[in-house]
Amino acid sequence: MTLRHLWIFVAVFRYSNITKAAHELHLAQPSVSLAIKEMENYYGVPLFERIGRHIEPSESAKELYQYAVHVLSEVKEIEDRIRNWDQLGKIRIGTSITIGTYILPVILKQFQDRYPKLQIKVTVAKSEAIETQILNNQIDIGLIENQPVSEDVVSIPFVRDSMCAIVANDHPLTKQSTVTLKQLARYPFLMREKGSGGREILEACFSLLGLQIEPAWESVSTQALVRAVSEGFGVAVLPLLLIQKNIDEKNVTKIPFENPLTRNLNIVYYKNKLISKNLQTFIDLSKAYGLMEQI
Repeated sequence: MTLRHLWIFVAVFRYSNITKAAHELHLAQPSVSLAIKEMENYYGVPLFERIGRHIEPSESAKELYQYAVHVLSEVKEIEDRIRNWDQLGKIRIGTSITIGTYILPVILKQFQDRYPKLQIKVTVAKSEAIETQILNNQIDIGLIENQPVSEDVVSIPFVRDSMCAIVANDHPLTKQSTVTLKQLARYPFLMREKGSGGREILEACFSLLGLQIEPAWESVSTQALVRAVSEGFGVAVLPLLLIQKNIDEKNVTKIPFENPLTRNLNIVYYKNKLISKNLQTFIDLSKAYGLMEQI
């Protein structure tokens, strides 16, 4: 018994006519007749009663028809779903907290407009956690704030972001037009938690200067750090994406760096990952977002 037998049986049942069924299936009439005969031999029951030039389904054929229609509808659904996987399947996206808060929603809105039936699963975590999930095939593609450590992860820059120094509005450093990391290091430093993209970049910069900073405050919440800075508990260096609104609302004062401190935000995926049409679209939309930000 094969799916071919079932397709032929259903057509013959619906038409109650071998010739018409053969025409619909683009088969020779003897091939259709042979398939029905093979089914009758297989099940050991007659499926059609031949009355003159016409055929009528037997009671066993009526019972078989209900099952056959169900099976073939499932097969068609499988074929439609797999052949249109880019449209109907699932994409798993991982993102760091900064990107997940400010960038990903904009990109996903455009992506969802193109693939309205595609199931999208998003994971927001630290950049290092996203890289690990890429390697473990727990997500298909990621957007992170630093360079991946593993050589098995492809990295494509898509946005250039600035790291900004912020202080309280009445802080002594507000009298300067620019500031350096060494100058900031003289004051209590407020930092994001270890493992965050911004923290790693900042620590690398201090290391190049031969400085080791023990943060006075350490938090997973950027807004908690901004509030602490505004109350005069110390200084901080945070991504402009996260604090632009606070700067615009004059909650804190931004002081430009003497030498600008920038970083790339990166698209990442496993090097042997098959890039489907929908994944390529997501990559293209992410790059387009980065180009718009530079205008």
